[in-house]
Amino acid sequence: MSEIKYKPTIGLEVHVELNTKTKMFCRCLNNPDERQPNVNICPVCTAQPGALPVINKDAIWHILRVGVALDGRLADFTEFDRKNYFYPDIPKGYQISQDKYPLVSGGSLRGVAITRVHLEEDTAKSFHDVKTGESLVDFNRSSLPLMELVTEPVINDGPTASAFAKELQLLLRYLGASEANMEKGQMRIEANVSVAPEGDKLGTKVEIKNLNSFRTVEKAIDEEIKRQTGVLEAGGRVVQETRGWDENKQTTFSQRLKESSHDYRYFPDPDLPKLFISEIPEFRNVVESLPELPWQRRRRYAELFGLKTEDVEVFVQDRSLAGFFDELTEGLDHALDETKEYLKVAANYITSDILGLAALAGELRLPPVGDYAELLKMIMGGEVSSRGAKDILTIIIKEGGQPRQIAKERGLFQVSDEDAMGAIVDKVIVDNKNVFEEYKAGKEKALQFLVGQAMKESKGSANPGLLKKLFEQKKG
Repeated sequence: MSEIKYKPTIGLEVHVELNTKTKMFCRCLNNPDERQPNVNICPVCTAQPGALPVINKDAIWHILRVGVALDGRLADFTEFDRKNYFYPDIPKGYQISQDKYPLVSGGSLRGVAITRVHLEEDTAKSFHDVKTGESLVDFNRSSLPLMELVTEPVINDGPTASAFAKELQLLLRYLGASEANMEKGQMRIEANVSVAPEGDKLGTKVEIKNLNSFRTVEKAIDEEIKRQTGVLEAGGRVVQETRGWDENKQTTFSQRLKESSHDYRYFPDPDLPKLFISEIPEFRNVVESLPELPWQRRRRYAELFGLKTEDVEVFVQDRSLAGFFDELTEGLDHALDETKEYLKVAANYITSDILGLAALAGELRLPPVGDYAELLKMIMGGEVSSRGAKDILTIIIKEGGQPRQIAKERGLFQVSDEDAMGAIVDKVIVDNKNVFEEYKAGKEKALQFLVGQAMKESKGSANPGLLKKLFEQKKG
């Protein structure tokens, strides 16, 4: 009897607070960072009798752009529905959401198929004081525009889910739809996990709520897969429930049983108009409004510029660095091999030295593009060594100044005078006779040591290529 193999299946639900000036259905300020409770509120978002909602066009615009980027189908007809359920942080007794006619259907991201993307309002936030037994509600967050994205159940492990969430966050930032900061609650992820024997239908679905970091998404899913697999292997039955994540114990825990789906009694909100997207002038240039997307930038940097995968990802993740690099490439003939070499060197100093200085300083400071381009010419022309270039770059960023003037004042121009370098080579040979004999005997690593000693002797000003040539000549 063969051992049973189990297949995990995961679907994600992602909620994202959108970047708009005002809330979803009123003119209150959309400021999720507001510390003082109940400041950004009005009769609409606190559900006072007679208050009527008005749709925020900017929120719809963001969702449509997300839909185009995901290659989804944009709705022509759409409407908002009332999702009826009671909870203290939902003042109306229902949430305005979308049911049968979402703004976006289908699409994919990072190979993960997407079911739908729709728009709804966020809830208020409850605060519970265990000591006093009091509960308070802050309505600042109530009715913030909230995007909900639902994937198909096609994910099979935690790392894939985490990678999807990271790419989604990156896309939202490129589009300006949201910063999707998980620590601030701007992006909240729920995972539906089921495990079943291979070949069977999906197992019992367990929902893991409020995963607030990429690491937590990955860890919680993988731990829940282990837990469900263990239950099944022991002959038990997985219970349909909602679970949370215990960071200290590194495990999921039961929150409440969920034997059946809620009947939310959706029906169209009678206070909001039905929308025909193609008839609204503001939504007609959605496709043309999109910027270069993360995967398009990856392809351009790899194929056109020939950059290393690691460097490409640095630029894709940091748009300020990408903008700096793109400005540097303007007017270059990318078909030339020397251009590709120039750009590789440019990328290397950015991702190593400039980011290294940023890590030490706690902030990213970029040199003027013109000065950096001039420094690169000096590097490519052999006028300064790698060590000298690093020193010049540090001075430009910290103090300012022109690269050639800095090199002249600090003695950082690379010396290519054969007579001067010949004297240094002779001295290094005398001081390191045994190593030189090893080099003459065929030990190539000895040459690297000798060149290094000569560079020290010249205080970094010597041209290493010339030094190597002179040592080879001495070898005979």
